[in-house]
Amino acid sequence: MSENRRILVTSALPYANGSIHLGHLLEHIQTDIWTRFQRLRGNECYSVCADDAHGTPVMLKAQELGITPEEMVARTRAEHHQDLLDFHVEYDNYYVTHSPENKALCEEIYTRLDNAGYISKRTINQLYDPQKEMFLPDRFVKGTCPSCGAEDQNGDSCDVCGATYSPTEVKNPRSVVSGATPVLKESEHFFFDLPKFEDMLKGWIRSGALQEEMANKLQEWFTEGLQQWDISRDAPYFGFEIPGAPNKFFYVWVDAPVGYMASFKNFCDQNNLEFDDFWGSDSEAELYHFIGKDITYFHCLFWPAMLEGAGYRKPTGVNIHGFVTVNGAKMSKSRGTFIKGRTYLDHLNPEYLRYYFASKLGDSVTDIDLNFTDFAQKVNSDLVGKVVNIASRCASFITKRFDGKLSDNVLEPELIAEFQNAADTIADLFERRRYHQAIREIMTLADKANQFIDTNAPWVTIKDETKQQFTHDVCSLGINMFRLLVIYLKPVLPVLAEKAEGFLNDEFTWSSLETVLTGHAINKFKPMMQRVEMEKVDAMVDDSKENLEPAKPTVNPDSPLGKDPISETISFDDFAKVDLRIARIANAEHVEKADKLLRLELDLGGETKQVFAGIKSAYSPEALIGKHTVMVANLAPRKMRFGMSEGMVLAAGPGGDELYILEPHEGALPGMRVK
Repeated sequence: MSENRRILVTSALPYANGSIHLGHLLEHIQTDIWTRFQRLRGNECYSVCADDAHGTPVMLKAQELGITPEEMVARTRAEHHQDLLDFHVEYDNYYVTHSPENKALCEEIYTRLDNAGYISKRTINQLYDPQKEMFLPDRFVKGTCPSCGAEDQNGDSCDVCGATYSPTEVKNPRSVVSGATPVLKESEHFFFDLPKFEDMLKGWIRSGALQEEMANKLQEWFTEGLQQWDISRDAPYFGFEIPGAPNKFFYVWVDAPVGYMASFKNFCDQNNLEFDDFWGSDSEAELYHFIGKDITYFHCLFWPAMLEGAGYRKPTGVNIHGFVTVNGAKMSKSRGTFIKGRTYLDHLNPEYLRYYFASKLGDSVTDIDLNFTDFAQKVNSDLVGKVVNIASRCASFITKRFDGKLSDNVLEPELIAEFQNAADTIADLFERRRYHQAIREIMTLADKANQFIDTNAPWVTIKDETKQQFTHDVCSLGINMFRLLVIYLKPVLPVLAEKAEGFLNDEFTWSSLETVLTGHAINKFKPMMQRVEMEKVDAMVDDSKENLEPAKPTVNPDSPLGKDPISETISFDDFAKVDLRIARIANAEHVEKADKLLRLELDLGGETKQVFAGIKSAYSPEALIGKHTVMVANLAPRKMRFGMSEGMVLAAGPGGDELYILEPHEGALPGMRVK
């Protein structure tokens, strides 16, 4: 690609109902490194982002806090933006989707699609929460996957088998909002005719716009057949009302990607830029989205089809990355590895994380593991022990013995040329987002610089009056090698680069690589980066842990409850989530090699559930068959080595053979809910 390019870059929009965490930061750091690299090369590159403000979760969270959605979004956006700035992630515009620009663009795009015949209306059956009196969005329904049978899955997709489906297809659905069993209710909805764009999408996906592995994955959607996309939601909903359709709102995934355009439009209006130069159908600028793999189909199917249908350009590329794991596992609140950006900043230098992510990030969608031991070792070895150490080893000699000026000589031109000649390779790796390979190339050069200093030992030659010029030349070459390394690292470590620029009285651009500083005055060296201390890492993890066990209340020792005090109180809403049902024990049997368990088959009046109950010491299987009892029917299934336990029977007593299952009054029938 030619230089002096015009480029617009976006990152996926953080959702406005929670804090920035390390998983989010992987993407924002990846994006920021790429945009800083483009600017370092002299390209006209803009980056924009925004808070994703709309949808039911934001509306419900605001209700919970007793504030308006607008107030909550404003607070969260300010927090997100400050967190990103403190990680040195700098967008030209960090906006919000609840904006006049986004409303206008959404209405314009919808109207264009409607006029072109891509919008239709039809009445659908939708899950409705009778307690909260609201239609339930996909993610506010949970139940059994209709494809593989996995329990406790979201209403639109299964984490176990990856299937996507409609919430009405979910088996045993329940409302996440109230715990109630949803009912079907009719509602008129608006649909975008995605199938009409199949040929265009097939071509675009294979055009090099995204990684081959993701293009192959998206092929599955064409095999199964594209479906019309429901783009509307019913009131109550926090979002933009659809033109001419009272109480009907754009689904959040309609206005969220339009938010990229709106953020840039807001920036253009303040900076005399032409919006259409970047978004018009004939635009020659480049447009790149950086996203996580979980939102691929929104960005690579729905979004380009919307743009095409509305007469706008499509992205040049969608750069898709994997997730972040910590110490080899999913982030966990109980283990302290679900780490918010602000918690990290309270303990550690943000450039540590920028460097570590860069050393791991490639152009694939492979997950990135943040291993804290490796994290500390890599930062300490590479940045402190190799790069900064070059300057600290050489600078004091220049300052104290050579009037703070670098030598007029270049001792080994071929060595400095090797550093300069790496520019094309490193630039190509940054361009293709193969940051880990770029870091490897840079650290190989750093090793050579340190070997050069070790071999020539200026701390020895400085003592020999006949070798003063040689010592001056060695230290000056060391400083120049340090300078070139930091220029390469500037997109990754902007603060380190700024300190190096101050130390060297220089300003780094990519073209700075072509020059060597000779006879140049430098300033006194000051420490540029401290070592990672594992104590601070441990403190960060401790601060991230959430105690998931309820506090134990104090109790009167003379209480008849003895050692089993009343637990701490819970809210009525929490209790309402527990679905207690009458069940008939259809069968009971011993469990082989289990001392305490009986296997029960519980008839719920047309549905049978298997439960393993620890009541063997009090009951024989024969005595239980035919009895009625009370069970927790909506407990998440638990896989045991004997099989799957699908609930819990209620029993009381001190234990041992003094244990009594709860038996309802005669007349209670299987399946009845306990009120």
